[in-house]
Amino acid sequence: MAAYTGSGDADSDTETNTGPDPAGGPSEGAVRRHEAVRAALEQGLVSPSVPLVALLDTTGITSSVMALRAAFDAVTAPGTPVLHAFAVKATPLVPVLRLLHREGIGMEVASPGELALARAAGVPPSRTVLDSPAKTPSELREALALGIAVNADNPQELARIDALVGSASTRSPLGLRVNPQVGGGSIGALSTATATSKFGVALRDEGAREWVVRAYLDRPWLTRLHTHSGSQGMPLELMARGVAEAYGLAEEINGRTGRRQVDTLDIGGGLPVNFGSDVHAPTYEEYARLLASTVPGLFDGRYGLVTEFGRSLLAKHGVVLARVEYAKSAGGRAIAVTHAGVQVAARTVYAPESWPLRVAAYDAEGRPKTGPEVVQDVAGPACFAGDLLAEGRSMPLLEQGDYAAALDTGAYYFAHHYGYNSLARPAVHGFGPDGAGGVRFVTVRTAQTIDELVAESGGAHADALTGEPPA
Repeated sequence: MAAYTGSGDADSDTETNTGPDPAGGPSEGAVRRHEAVRAALEQGLVSPSVPLVALLDTTGITSSVMALRAAFDAVTAPGTPVLHAFAVKATPLVPVLRLLHREGIGMEVASPGELALARAAGVPPSRTVLDSPAKTPSELREALALGIAVNADNPQELARIDALVGSASTRSPLGLRVNPQVGGGSIGALSTATATSKFGVALRDEGAREWVVRAYLDRPWLTRLHTHSGSQGMPLELMARGVAEAYGLAEEINGRTGRRQVDTLDIGGGLPVNFGSDVHAPTYEEYARLLASTVPGLFDGRYGLVTEFGRSLLAKHGVVLARVEYAKSAGGRAIAVTHAGVQVAARTVYAPESWPLRVAAYDAEGRPKTGPEVVQDVAGPACFAGDLLAEGRSMPLLEQGDYAAALDTGAYYFAHHYGYNSLARPAVHGFGPDGAGGVRFVTVRTAQTIDELVAESGGAHADALTGEPPA
């Protein structure tokens, strides 16, 4: 398929706060989703022989990018250097990164693999930021040779950078990550500003703040300061407080050095996503305004700005569409057995209270199902009882041959495959208007074949442990 860029109609279809139509109809995003599901069936992207597929709404993605940039432009002094870097971990798919790059978004990477993906997407080093709590000497050496921005996580890593900077010049902007220790949100695993978080220098520990200031006084080439307090489950006010702590530290460092040594603040990302409806909330506009009122000096032009949003840019623009293979009942509960479960939604399956997903019902022709709501389970194909996309959910009854659509799955879902039961990775297709009133699909990632699965599982080394080739 030819590449689809997905930006042509974004101006008239923004989704900065897209909910149901005021007249009571579906949101613009839902309309596009309904059309894409129907077209995916008509075009054979999903079928009895291909019972699982993932879809990405490129119009929605570019609309989110526009909303992000507009929100921060509205509160930032003209001429301020601003880099919005996408957290590659959220959706590590090269075509997605390429689309975001074309829309003016840089990349935040946290591993050699993510850096390789960003480079494959054509993202230049000058628009790439390396964050990781476990960077090896070779990773640091490569980043500094390329001129990639690096945020050191701890004193030992900073000592490694000292040696590298002392032995070779670099164009890399260099900074230090601090943990403001402002507290956690409702999901502990995603709260990175707790008292004992593994990330950054714990700013409130005894002697830590003075150590950080001294680190900058001793290193004129340290020009950035980085913080990130968490993501899903974090109150915006707590995120803003973490940014305020970093800003206050930058002001202190610059006051002690007598010059503007810290010239850029990297405030991370973390805007939570609403998984309960089509409404985009909170919005980038709300967060930017809160930051502007909480930390006004952040936007007055004295500091460059880096953000690292991920989930909020992609989550609501992805759909996992799975065929209902069987419909059954147990203990009076209806159960739809589908092909989407833990392999594409591990967080939802293992922590459903923290990561509930909406599931929409479509009939065999791709039309949204209506009718009485029935309490039912939407189950996946894996061989354990807890493999459920939804449990006890009231919705139109799913029957054999119907399709269950797991919504809001564009980030941290189908791009993070979990190989339970050796279930193959599904294909991912982007969709947008075809210019003639229909839907055009492009391949973002091909489905994993059985041969590829065998090869990935050591098929080429079948005799390694026995010394004998298979019969």
